[in-house]
Amino acid sequence: MLATAPFTPLLGTLKPEAAKAFYADVLGLKFINDDGFALVFEGKNGRIRVSRVPAVTPPAYAVLAFNVDNIDAAVDGLTAKGVAFVRYPFFVQDPKGIWSAPDGTKVAWFHDPDLNLLSLVQAA
Repeated sequence: MLATAPFTPLLGTLKPEAAKAFYADVLGLKFINDDGFALVFEGKNGRIRVSRVPAVTPPAYAVLAFNVDNIDAAVDGLTAKGVAFVRYPFFVQDPKGIWSAPDGTKVAWFHDPDLNLLSLVQAA
């Protein structure tokens, strides 16, 4: 029923100005609009809606993944813009914070200004 309907990930923010700067200037997404309730950004194949909320409870899991062709270059580019990558004691990660899954998929995690956990993923 909804297989052909476009979908939009929803994230929360207490810091709309910081979120706008992060998603547009750091991640490079196109800022579409601010309707007073949420900021809307556009990437290659979809939009993200970052809603103003009264509280953000940072999840312990990634809520948004960016699929990249070259995770090393993406990590280097974001690191140069001040993004810090998360390290987990239960994963073996390389010096850049990239984990290699058994199938060869590579993943690196980072936070937005509201501590929403985001990830970069390079398929095997």
